[in-house]
Amino acid sequence: MAKYRHLLPHLFVLAGFIIISLFYFSPVLQGKKIFQSDIVQYIGMAKQQNDFREQTGKETFWTDAAFGGMPTYQLGAHYPHNYVNKLDKVLRFLPRPADYLFLYFIGFYILLMCLKLDYRLAFLGALAFGFSTYLIIILGVGHNSKAHAIAYMPMVLGGIILTFRQKYWGGFLLLAFSMALEIGANHFQMTYYLLLLVIVLGIAYLVDAYRRKTIPEYFKALGIMVVAVILAIGANATNLLATQEYAAHSTRGDTGLTITPEGSDKPDSGLTYKYITEYSYGIAETFNLLIPRFMGGSSSEDVGEDSEVYKELLNLGASPVQAKNFAEGAPTYWGDQPYVGAPAYIGAAVIFLFVFALFLVRGRLKWWIIGGSILALLLSWGRNFGFLTEFFIDYVPLYNKFRAVSSIQIIIELCVPLMAVFGLSKLFNPKVDLKAKQYALRYSAIITGGLLMIFLLFKSVLFDFSGASDSNLIQQLGIDFVRALKEDRKAIFTADTIRSLVFVILSVALIWVYLQKFISKKLVILGFAVLFVVDLVGVDKRYVNNDDFVKAREMEKPFQMNEADAQILQDTTRYRVFDVSGSPFNTGRTSYFHNSIGGYHAAKPGRIQDLYDFYISRNNMKILSMLNTKYFVVPGEEGVQAQVNPNAYGNAWFVKDVKWVPSANQEILELKETDLKNIAVIDERFRENFSGDFNYDHSASIELISHQPNELVYRTSADAPQFAVFSETYYQPGWQAYIDGEPVDHLRANYVLRAMNIPAGEHHISFRFEPEVVNTGSAIALASSIILVLAMLGGIFYGFKKD
Repeated sequence: MAKYRHLLPHLFVLAGFIIISLFYFSPVLQGKKIFQSDIVQYIGMAKQQNDFREQTGKETFWTDAAFGGMPTYQLGAHYPHNYVNKLDKVLRFLPRPADYLFLYFIGFYILLMCLKLDYRLAFLGALAFGFSTYLIIILGVGHNSKAHAIAYMPMVLGGIILTFRQKYWGGFLLLAFSMALEIGANHFQMTYYLLLLVIVLGIAYLVDAYRRKTIPEYFKALGIMVVAVILAIGANATNLLATQEYAAHSTRGDTGLTITPEGSDKPDSGLTYKYITEYSYGIAETFNLLIPRFMGGSSSEDVGEDSEVYKELLNLGASPVQAKNFAEGAPTYWGDQPYVGAPAYIGAAVIFLFVFALFLVRGRLKWWIIGGSILALLLSWGRNFGFLTEFFIDYVPLYNKFRAVSSIQIIIELCVPLMAVFGLSKLFNPKVDLKAKQYALRYSAIITGGLLMIFLLFKSVLFDFSGASDSNLIQQLGIDFVRALKEDRKAIFTADTIRSLVFVILSVALIWVYLQKFISKKLVILGFAVLFVVDLVGVDKRYVNNDDFVKAREMEKPFQMNEADAQILQDTTRYRVFDVSGSPFNTGRTSYFHNSIGGYHAAKPGRIQDLYDFYISRNNMKILSMLNTKYFVVPGEEGVQAQVNPNAYGNAWFVKDVKWVPSANQEILELKETDLKNIAVIDERFRENFSGDFNYDHSASIELISHQPNELVYRTSADAPQFAVFSETYYQPGWQAYIDGEPVDHLRANYVLRAMNIPAGEHHISFRFEPEVVNTGSAIALASSIILVLAMLGGIFYGFKKD
């Protein structure tokens, strides 16, 4: 037992992380759940597939509930042999969202232990990272997959660093499993940003290897890491292959359309520059890493009844209740971004230690942390640092697939506390000269404290506190109201600047008394733990707190049926619903009850988005009828109402003729003028799937006789060959057509729908969703998982043998 005694501190740390996670999100102990807006939408989108799984015990991989039909690959599909997901569930044993906070802590702790830091400093660093405001905020709104991916980032870095330190077996295992978990978190934007940081880290280690003349060891470590990453990719093969397949058909891919509804040019693939950079961090806004509400905080802050806004609203004639309600959500944010849920605050004490560390830390660690932080900062500015952003969009692979460039600041959220804790380790290192420590303290205090004093003393000179939406507020409420709002913004700025200055002064004092040998190392660590927690949690609780929790039932069943839903659901046939009572392409509510034309997803099917832009957003009835939109949900005086569309085309119909077009542009434009009930518009590239002439028979019939999300069966009867169009989304990599059990070709018509030749006579036609990508990926995942388990067992055996 004695030889395992060194594990006891780590077990105590682990227990501490569990307790802290549960304490911060204490309502989970009462069975409550945090109300996450994005997860509410996801529940609506995923209900059909979840119900299907519960009722049949099988996976559908296709949902009819959103966007006229789409794969479930990015909606929580359950893949065979997904053992990474099972391992992840073991690690996330706490109730949500305490599970993610625990992962933040433990992941960063492992990274610092890989860097050979004292476990107490590693514990301190984990607190600084885990309570970073941005990481807490994303849990509040439901960006779970983003939080999930961020949590595993430090472990991946730990595995890489262990391998570079020639701890080959341990590094290989940690990297393989953590990378598998990172990929399995299924937020490729965060993983992509991690890759950028890893490239910077790799360059720093390469330069260091060149200087030390250890290039062979460097490439040996690199080879081991490549094998580990390949196995991690293999263990997630199904999800990766399925995502890659769907991405080509989503708004991230290329539909072939090169025009917009207005006639301007559209990018061939990826997202537009405007869309990518919509959420660009302001250059000055960067200082909210140091001062939480540097630019007013969130887009909706509670300024209270003592505010100038409250007083001015009373002057304008508002009642006290009206003024109070407005003041509770005042538009205090005055930065460049369209909406901000909270500032990305890292902590004044943490920032101070980061600057302190810059004077004391040397070598490759310092340079990859600084390099990664600067790169992330510059890219987060987006359109405000246009030449670099444009370069990355144009020349760096995959960068144009992601939006919200400001979120790359997660790299800074990781690097700054890492460097800060290393600064403390240098403070405690007796080999570091006392004068160097005093110098670092003096100048870090001057830099951080001086910057805060400049902001405090010259705020009215440096800033005018004007927001992008102020012109609209002037039109609505007058110039005096905006003046009052600016005064409140200035008051918020002043209060939080003083707050940060206090934490910097306390940090300086803590190090100073240590250097004077008045207190011990343990008290310094305890003191900074208190500063970190009080500082960060104090800001975190402004935005995510116990008030955000609701009874579990409210999250499990977030949407309540209204009269329109009840009326529509009396119809047991197959049809679609278009909800125009709100924003139809940004809600999962309709999908919770019906097969919806709209939905809620970051990567919508590309062609349905094109149809929306050209026609659906303009309520083009012909296009909506083609999509078998039988019901509309519309606003009414007494709530929403259901309206029937008597002209919906139905599930399938025979056409009299085919109009061939040479391109996607022509195809979508022809929909406007063509009688789609009688003529099918088809791209020339599908001629090889077209089996020949047909003779329209007005007495012919086609009807849907059974339907599941992944299988549709029709019965046809005709005296001559026919050509049928189906009001179903064409998605060739998965949907297979059969006539009387024999596989046949089908093709795309009317830009989004399926169509096929039907022979004369009576037949049964079926469409089955049989994605080959799932079978292929599952086989690779199984093989990779077996190799990983064998490698782990080998590592355990090697460890025991070594002992």
